[in-house]
Amino acid sequence: MAGLQPKHFVWKVDGRIATIRLDRPERKNPLTFGSYAELRDLFRDLVYADDVDAVVFLPNGGNFCSGGDVHDIIGPLVKMDMKQLLAFTRMTGDFVKAMLNCGKPIISAVDGVAVGAGAIIAMASDIRIATPEAKTAFLFTRVGLAGCDMGACAILPRIIGQGRAAELLYTGRTMSAAEGERWGFYNRLVEASALEADAMELAGRIVSGPTFAHGITKTQLNQEWSMGLDQAIEAEAQAQAICMQTKDFERAYKAFVAKEKPVFEGD
Repeated sequence: MAGLQPKHFVWKVDGRIATIRLDRPERKNPLTFGSYAELRDLFRDLVYADDVDAVVFLPNGGNFCSGGDVHDIIGPLVKMDMKQLLAFTRMTGDFVKAMLNCGKPIISAVDGVAVGAGAIIAMASDIRIATPEAKTAFLFTRVGLAGCDMGACAILPRIIGQGRAAELLYTGRTMSAAEGERWGFYNRLVEASALEADAMELAGRIVSGPTFAHGITKTQLNQEWSMGLDQAIEAEAQAQAICMQTKDFERAYKAFVAKEKPVFEGD
């Protein structure tokens, strides 16, 4: 997928790490109908990509994403009928589903604003890093909508807890970077000058590992929320047995015996 040339965002693949930057920095990188659909299709295709092992969302122009564009999305939505509205909300939900099911670890590196759908992108990522200046808001109620958008009521409480999620989703208020780190939404805070390098270093560590097994880990992290404990333990037994058949597992054993560091190849 290195040769992909999207219309609505900047895409780059280097060393099996793909980076995405939304590309409207003069508007703080809002999403449009076209960018939603293009991102959904990208993450659906990533399931089958053999040249990408991790994805990093990066800010552009000092901001991450300002959510749905007021003029390009919210204005037209007011004029749509129920069938059209449901097609749109299902499409945005399919974007989150595609992120969860793409089989690749996703890192969001957040600077400036990450609000509305921008906050959702960060939420749906596996790992989140931010600058101290990052401002995150699930501001759907501030435009007259429910807080239950694109999986927020299911995913956000799992990250920060039910009460904290309820407060953010009812009020639409901004969560500071310090709150986000304290509550576990952000894994850590780093200065803006180091944000991209920190995210890419972490992505590099991930892709140097057993990437087939990482895909299994991502699947289990997402699926086990809806399982009972016995079902989850059985699912992990089956998943681990699959990983034990990989060459990377054998490579790790041989490296251990030879007192060397294993070099994983993802198979």
